[in-house]
Amino acid sequence: MKNRIRKGNTMTGRERVINCIKHLDTDRIPHYIELGSEELEKMRQVTGISNYQDTLDNDIDMMGIDGGYTEVENMPGYYMDDFGVCWNRNGADKDIGVIDSCILCEPEDLKSYTFPEIKEEQVREKLKQLAENGRTFFKTASISFSMFERAWTLCGMENLLVFMIEEPDFVHELLGKICDYNCRLIQIALEYDIDGICLGDDWGQQRGMIMGPEKWREFIKPQMKRMYHQIKSAGKYVIQHSCGDIEAVFEDLIEIGLDVYQTFQPEIYDMAKIKKKTGGRLTFWGGISTQTLLPFAEPQEVKDVIIRTAGIMKGNGGYILAPTHAVPGDVPVENIQIMAEVFKNQDRYLV
Repeated sequence: MKNRIRKGNTMTGRERVINCIKHLDTDRIPHYIELGSEELEKMRQVTGISNYQDTLDNDIDMMGIDGGYTEVENMPGYYMDDFGVCWNRNGADKDIGVIDSCILCEPEDLKSYTFPEIKEEQVREKLKQLAENGRTFFKTASISFSMFERAWTLCGMENLLVFMIEEPDFVHELLGKICDYNCRLIQIALEYDIDGICLGDDWGQQRGMIMGPEKWREFIKPQMKRMYHQIKSAGKYVIQHSCGDIEAVFEDLIEIGLDVYQTFQPEIYDMAKIKKKTGGRLTFWGGISTQTLLPFAEPQEVKDVIIRTAGIMKGNGGYILAPTHAVPGDVPVENIQIMAEVFKNQDRYLV
């Protein structure tokens, strides 16, 4: 069945997203907008709407379940995650920050490192809130820093890439332990009435993959396959977030069971080519650039690009209309407003 835009919203968000993933007909293209903390606060201040995020009428509910951050005492702007990594948020990035120092600087450090205990009570409370909030959205539990990113935050990026060449046994062991930890989280999540699990793990650069496709297949793919299999065996959908150019492993991801790829960056991908190449085997989430469009364009250009992107991607389902990332604080208010206007009123703009 072809994806058509019909007047009115006759489907729930959950139905809309599931049909989209199955490449079936939907009443409109499902959409999702997430605002970063600075951008959200700006929109609250400008509009006077405290629950501004809720006004965006997203089709997807997403809840992070992989722990959090604790402010470091007597160190303003520094936060400690559950894995013991200290993050400095005093720079431009206020939502995540940059790591202050590595923990596993040498392979032998893994012998004395203890992985954190899952805060099961907190995880279950989040999942209960997601599953029982009464909304008819596509409900997704999210595990960020799910493999490569978790490893490099512990080791340091440069160290980890060197270890892939010089200390492969250590890297396999570390990634296996990370996967074990995530699988326990996934097992808990699968006890709740949710629709999918999103695994966050940036593998790409603007051109090509950080570790290259060969090293990705050697180290990363086996662990992702374990997690994908666990999710798919429970009848849930797998969503993979990765910034950057990972086209080289799209076929690998389809092979191991990926349903949805996020985020689809127009600076990197020929969208029409990729859409045709995947042949209805993969759903793409993104396409509206937070890198080159939303921060710099005039509202009319934002509207025009959204319309053009939707025209390329909407055929035969397989597309979730969205910014390519959580919207950062440098995006003008007017561009958020026009994006939301087009997303929410597709029968007016996307004909």
